Amino acid sequence: MSAFLPTPPPPSGRRVALLTLGCARNEVDSEELAARLDSDGWQVTTDADGADVVVVNTCGFIDKAKQDSVQTLLDAADTGAKVVAAGCMAERYGRELADQLPEAQAVLSFDDYPDISGRLTAVLAGEAIPAHVPRDRRQLLPLTPVARQRSGVVVPGHAVVDERTPAHLRAVLRRRLDTGPVASLKLASGCDRRCSFCAIPAFRGAFVSRTPDELLAEAHWLAGTGVRELVLVSENSTSYGKDLGDPRALEKLLPQLAAVDGIVRVRVSYLQPAETRPGLVEAIATTDGVAPYFDLSFQHASEPVLRRMRRFGSTGRFLDLLASARSLAPQAGARSNFIVGFPGETRADVEELVRFLSAARLDAAGVFDYSDEEGTEAADLPGKVRAATVKRRYDRISALVEELCAQRAEERVGGTVDVLIDTVEALPDSDDPLVEGRAAHQAPEVDGSTTLVASGHRTAGGRSVELVGLRPGDLVRATVTGTEGVDLTAVPVEVLSPAARGQSLSTVAR
Repeated sequence: MSAFLPTPPPPSGRRVALLTLGCARNEVDSEELAARLDSDGWQVTTDADGADVVVVNTCGFIDKAKQDSVQTLLDAADTGAKVVAAGCMAERYGRELADQLPEAQAVLSFDDYPDISGRLTAVLAGEAIPAHVPRDRRQLLPLTPVARQRSGVVVPGHAVVDERTPAHLRAVLRRRLDTGPVASLKLASGCDRRCSFCAIPAFRGAFVSRTPDELLAEAHWLAGTGVRELVLVSENSTSYGKDLGDPRALEKLLPQLAAVDGIVRVRVSYLQPAETRPGLVEAIATTDGVAPYFDLSFQHASEPVLRRMRRFGSTGRFLDLLASARSLAPQAGARSNFIVGFPGETRADVEELVRFLSAARLDAAGVFDYSDEEGTEAADLPGKVRAATVKRRYDRISALVEELCAQRAEERVGGTVDVLIDTVEALPDSDDPLVEGRAAHQAPEVDGSTTLVASGHRTAGGRSVELVGLRPGDLVRATVTGTEGVDLTAVPVEVLSPAARGQSLSTVAR
């Protein structure tokens, strides 16, 4: 932790902008920081213009993300505000980032989060805050998972206001930074796996679950702000509960979250295929209110490549896993990510990946071209694939994925989907608004969307579903009429659950 004493709260009216890059876990961390700052009298915003200080919650995952983080810091400096780097890139590089980026007045560690207000007050006062020296955060926690719960180590997104008060009675340390009907709920942080290409555990730490009572209390609070869909996030959701002594904890938690008043959909993300147990597959596929959606991190399908990645599985095992989900929920959504050009990857390995993708019927997939990531085992592996070959394979697999996922979307034409409406936008020269939402197989931001279009269809009760009557947060059943890539067009036929009219989607935690 940075070695200086906390400073007094900021003068009234100080304005801080929180800019978040990277994954949904970072978004949750930013909302913890927002709550801490709000409680100390800061005016919190997501707009850098007019801010006294801009905090950039950076991403340190891959080179592109790091470049985006640096550019955002530079752009923030151009506003004339004081600039502070936080988040994964700041945690990972510390002093190195501070030396190379003098435009940032401070580079903070996760250990600085509990006194974020004091740190920013010091920045505005012109005090120099020494950048931290990075360390492997896995070493801060006990090796035994069940011993980690009371370690006292700072884990972003896990802060508790008062541990002596039952979770359902204490304040939630979170302030929403948007007003949409969807919010992420962080199950856990960190990871105990040792994938050879991934540096995340070193700066995010070992795996730590949040307790079920904390998660349920936060879910109730989020529902009270107008949230209708909860997206469960972590580095590895299939590990949830192992440090609580219950490897089936997620299976038990899902129906409890789905039963929270106001919540109409719960979505699980970041599943590790090797840890996805039959009971969890069944819980996701069959629990009312839980999206039958499988975000499975396959990364490849060739066994030799997977072993060099320090992962497990094969084309056959992965297809069996998908089949088990679809046997319970035939229209279940499935997405994954893949790395091409990994050290030692051969043409035969690529053909095996093609074979898997052709059979998997995925709804969405991300494809990444391999590049060495410092501090990882893969960076030192022999058999590096030439850059030109990596690009050629990346282009081929990306084109194949685009084609196959579009075909999968076309399979849904004529069927029905349950769409949670995200936005309703008035259109010039049209009586009907533009209504955008997502079906159960479409996660926010990564899996495409569904556009609802007008029709003369009638509901079972004889009422027509008019677009002008729809609002963000409504859950609507619709018939799929067309596709564009992975995106759907659908005609609404029934409002399954309307969002509360007149309810403000508050961004303030109280």
